[in-house]
Amino acid sequence: MGNSLAYSSITKKIIMSLAGLFLISFLLVHLGINLLILFDKTYESFNMAAHFMATNPLIQVFQWVLFIGFIIHIIYGIIVQIQNWSARPVKYMKKGYSELSYFSKFMIHTGVVVFIFLIIHFANFFIVAKFGHVEEITYKSGTYENMGAVVFETFKIGWYVVFYVLALLLLGFHLEHGIQSAFQSLGFNHWRYTPVIKIIGTLFSILITLGFLAIPLVIYFT
Repeated sequence: MGNSLAYSSITKKIIMSLAGLFLISFLLVHLGINLLILFDKTYESFNMAAHFMATNPLIQVFQWVLFIGFIIHIIYGIIVQIQNWSARPVKYMKKGYSELSYFSKFMIHTGVVVFIFLIIHFANFFIVAKFGHVEEITYKSGTYENMGAVVFETFKIGWYVVFYVLALLLLGFHLEHGIQSAFQSLGFNHWRYTPVIKIIGTLFSILITLGFLAIPLVIYFT
């Protein structure tokens, strides 16, 4: 029975880790598209990219795969955390390398806040783009919904920018420990390369966080 529970827990951690690493690809693509808005005041590049993402059939299928990935990561994260709380009423005397991170204690908490943020962010942009009315703008390349203006107007709202910044900082902390923990769950746990994975994960988390933070801050203060 004990071996069965241990196997079940390990399996859940592996699935959660794979889903989390898969979601990193979304962050990279999302950041790359969003940064376009800072380098083109007409929003043409951003609106073209947004239009492509909204109309390409392959992307439309992928967005549902991505959505399922989010759900799997969240559900398994909650299940694993509950199992950990139930199975470890007394802390181990010796902590694993991945548990040395201060924010490893709050992965479920940061995950919940990030999830709430994603729901609000989803409502402000995805729902508006899909079901709301967005004014169109015409360039030489064609006519597109002016999602750039929607982003600009949203990031001129002070409270939303503050909430966005706080949520992104928590996302950065979540990523910092999550990347390292994911590789450990997948078996990449060795005294030689675990510190390297930790450094790469930390640098990636910092760069992703700073990249996303730059967008609302530049828009709000310019």
